[in-house]
Amino acid sequence: MLNPITSNKNYLLNYAAVWVIIIGVHFAVLHWYYHISIGIAILDSTLFNVFFAFLGISLWYVVRYNKSNQNFIALFTSHLVSSLLIIGFWLISGYLILKYAVNDLVYLSFLEGSFPWRIISGVFYYLVFILVYYVVVFYQENQEKIKEEGNLKTLIKEVELNALKNQINPHFLFNSLNSISSLTISSPEKAQDMIIKLSDYLRYSLSNENEQITTLIKEIDNIRLYLEIEKIRFGNRLNFELNCDDSCLKVKVPAMILQPLFENAIKHGVYESTDTININLNGKLGDDLELSLTNNFDATARQIKGEGIGLKNTQERLFLIYRRRGLLAIEKLEDTFKVTIKIPQNG
Repeated sequence: MLNPITSNKNYLLNYAAVWVIIIGVHFAVLHWYYHISIGIAILDSTLFNVFFAFLGISLWYVVRYNKSNQNFIALFTSHLVSSLLIIGFWLISGYLILKYAVNDLVYLSFLEGSFPWRIISGVFYYLVFILVYYVVVFYQENQEKIKEEGNLKTLIKEVELNALKNQINPHFLFNSLNSISSLTISSPEKAQDMIIKLSDYLRYSLSNENEQITTLIKEIDNIRLYLEIEKIRFGNRLNFELNCDDSCLKVKVPAMILQPLFENAIKHGVYESTDTININLNGKLGDDLELSLTNNFDATARQIKGEGIGLKNTQERLFLIYRRRGLLAIEKLEDTFKVTIKIPQNG
């Protein structure tokens, strides 16, 4: 770590301003209380305080050296020795300089008699410096830990999001390949069309593989590819409409956030129904972007158990990204299933 005083211009200016005030107080006491002449009082107060101001900067390195020492006795001994050396050097150097620079016998007598309170002031200065430096060290280390923890949480979040997101493609790809395999026998033309559309879909997915956030219009384009592939498989049993206000299209949304919802609608709506299933996506922008996915289903048909990765996946991803619960709501009526998600727009 750099010295907190010398590494920051503003801190250095504030440090100098504090010592100017100390020098002024020191001068006032010498001149008005002890009746020392103005010139000598200025010399005394400036010499001793400026000298300790420079020594105080060097005390940072004493603190840094002793920071990792957890033994109280060793730490106390180290500071005791360093305080004796620094305060002793400060007093003796100042005394010798003033002794040879000033010929006033009255002042020299005062100088010798002032050693006790100068020692006390030196100890006080030393303790203040050490205390401030330890607070600075603690603060800097705490900020570094907070930063490291923040980076770690971000990394973990990215890993979790990628894990959730990457569950989608293999699941869909497995179903599509099975369908293509069946269509190659019953309807080769549909199989070929499905392969082309699947290729376009995978190209889109791979080009956006590392994106966690995209725009709604890109997400809708992706969903349209996905539904066209599924429509080849299910034919007239699947209809879909994607209706979102123009104001919604450029809004940022999590990438691949809609596909699990459509996959869930197809799995629980189209799979077990002989009737036409209509899937409708509606979007409106208010305080949040609200996307509602509605599909009908055959209430008399055998229902597939389990949610798979769909709704739980989406709910968890929304929480990981926005740190808010209640962003996904489910409404199941007699023959209609509705999922509503909210995408926060206020950060």
